[in-house]
Amino acid sequence: MIRHAFTMKLRPGALAEYRRLHDNLWPDLFAAIEESGVATMTIFEADPYLFLYSEVRDEETWTKLWATEVHGRWSEALRPLFVLKEDGTPDLGDLTEIFHITTSVTDSPGRG
Repeated sequence: MIRHAFTMKLRPGALAEYRRLHDNLWPDLFAAIEESGVATMTIFEADPYLFLYSEVRDEETWTKLWATEVHGRWSEALRPLFVLKEDGTPDLGDLTEIFHITTSVTDSPGRG
């Protein structure tokens, strides 16, 4: 698995709606996430900043997901919540991994 992380910035007051949408993730979006090769996805917040961490099957996973019709609809639903770049896309900040360890602890709480 490839670990991938990036940041996003929400508009002031957008966190509650962002959380509501993710608490009610569309089943067809979940299927597209899985089919694209995302093994895990976790989003942390420090309002207005979001930090998304994922483990993906290959380097093209995000490109495949972002090309799906359902992700296009999801992006449109979320667009008003994000700080956008001049081209109208969310201002994503890729992060570079500089440290990682794996221990013998294997108990995982699962999706939640």
